[in-house]
Amino acid sequence: MDQQSFLFQSLVYLTAAVILVPLVKKAGLGSVLGYIIAGIVIGPAILNLAGDRSTDIMHVAEFGVVIMLFIIGLELEPELLWKLRKSIVGLGGLQVLITVIVIAGITAALGFTWQQSLATGMILAPSSTAIVLQTLQEKGLMKSEAGQSSFAVLLFQDIAVIPMLSILPLLSTLSASQANHETEGSFIAQQPGWLQTLIVLGAVGGIVLAGRYLVKPLLRLVAGARIREIFTATALLLVIGITVLMSLVGLSPALGTFLGGVVLANSEYRHELESDIEPFKGLLLGLFFIAVGASINFNLIASEPLQLALVLFALLLVKGIILWFLGKSFKLSTDQNALFSLGLCQTGEFAFVLLSYSRQEKIIPDSSADMILAAVALSMALTPLLFILNEKIIQPKFGTLEKNDKAADIIDEKNPVIIAGFGHFGNTVGRFLKAHGIGTTILDIDSDRVDFLRKMGFKVYYGDASRYDLLHAAGAEQASIILVTISDAEKRLEMIETIKKHFPNLQIMVRAANRNDAYDQMNAGMLNIYRETLDSSLRMGVDTMKKLGFRAYTAQRAAITFRKYDEWSLKKLSSIRDQKLYINTSREFIEEMEKIIQNDNRMPNLSVDKGWEEEGLIQDAKQEDQ
Repeated sequence: MDQQSFLFQSLVYLTAAVILVPLVKKAGLGSVLGYIIAGIVIGPAILNLAGDRSTDIMHVAEFGVVIMLFIIGLELEPELLWKLRKSIVGLGGLQVLITVIVIAGITAALGFTWQQSLATGMILAPSSTAIVLQTLQEKGLMKSEAGQSSFAVLLFQDIAVIPMLSILPLLSTLSASQANHETEGSFIAQQPGWLQTLIVLGAVGGIVLAGRYLVKPLLRLVAGARIREIFTATALLLVIGITVLMSLVGLSPALGTFLGGVVLANSEYRHELESDIEPFKGLLLGLFFIAVGASINFNLIASEPLQLALVLFALLLVKGIILWFLGKSFKLSTDQNALFSLGLCQTGEFAFVLLSYSRQEKIIPDSSADMILAAVALSMALTPLLFILNEKIIQPKFGTLEKNDKAADIIDEKNPVIIAGFGHFGNTVGRFLKAHGIGTTILDIDSDRVDFLRKMGFKVYYGDASRYDLLHAAGAEQASIILVTISDAEKRLEMIETIKKHFPNLQIMVRAANRNDAYDQMNAGMLNIYRETLDSSLRMGVDTMKKLGFRAYTAQRAAITFRKYDEWSLKKLSSIRDQKLYINTSREFIEEMEKIIQNDNRMPNLSVDKGWEEEGLIQDAKQEDQ
């Protein structure tokens, strides 16, 4: 088979990832570094199996960054984005501006022209959105102060790439005729400046309006069909459609998809979209990191190791110092500032794009471009090691872990409960918890019910709650309790196994339709089982006794006694498989229960207690309200 064929290259990349990433992750170095090492192994430095298609694969894999920004947008509600506006514009804006100026000044002092210096500053200013956010998410640091500040800076950097791409042609050393030849195929580039601005604003506005008024009805229609692969296809269609639109108008696809995600952040389909796209994001980001590792020019490293090491060290030091002082200015604590500075001091994936434009416009000579490219790739490869340095040395000294755990506890308290299934049973429990101010994340697979409940004021998310990825997206790792109230008995058992396997710390409270259903759940290891027919049946029995003249206290006490004995007998009967033995044991339990209740009713101390009477309870409640 041709080693340059797509199938062979796919085999090489996937084999390297499957073998090396788990080994590196097991060593505690993180999956990102594992992918980069896999790229180095299959690259020209060692096995030389990456072939000439590594650049093509890099372009495909960059789509993983686009998907990642879409998912991040889904997780950010517009209110939170507005809350971070000072960090995004202030911290992010200052980081980009100061870094560009400082790096441009240093390179100008080394003999670069002002055009080359400014272009180099813009190339090296952004950090790696893919590596930093992936690592922060893996380590559970996204909600920390450093995580939020890092996100704000990365978001502004992605936005800043747009004007950078517009400035680079102005720095070009090409002649006017050459420049016109380079852009004559672009429809947007041939339009007047004012029209280009209108087209850009129209594209952004179109994404917002389509997200609000077209995409949600489309998702509702697709969800109603209950064909999972079509919903997945729709999710990919959204991302690819936004990417194509933003590319046509010359904007960053990552920014466009992020905006699309934010628009859909309050949608009931948010978790389902996230869980369907997540596997594509992970795979494509993995390919991206492998391509980064394969692109490292080890021939240049071998020929000029000291110069490259000096450039790399200077890059990390300069960006780290700038980030440190900005973090201090924005009141980050020492431990959080260390994480913030070390996490963002590398250069990111947009450097490859900006460097490619700079070469195309003949701004930076090839020799300098090769050195910058190698420094960028190595800085990205070192980032996971810098996070490990923070964990092993800085965290123990300054107590970062303790503070991050504390922040996570606050988040847990906000959403301690997940309700899987919001039909009649789950709806009752959900309304009861809501009345007491207990935060819940509600999942339901019935799209029509989801739409109706949202109109009623409930924040319900569409999705199959038996899926691990959806439970993970809904915050099962941070939640305390999950209420399994879906109506499908088989799905309930499937959910129990999934939760026990992937979220062992999550307490499970499960609905059961009847005794047989409860037996299956008990054999699956469940203790907190709630039979939907038991309470209503006992309540009917209590009301019947009261209408026949029994005292309310007597009827309620009988119901409590019956419930306790019934639950005890349920545990005993669940382990009996022989039908004849089951029938005989059940008859014994029934006779014993009748004797217990009858003896209890004959006790002389069961006098009238008006606290048990319905009218007395209502009167007490009214007095408390007054």
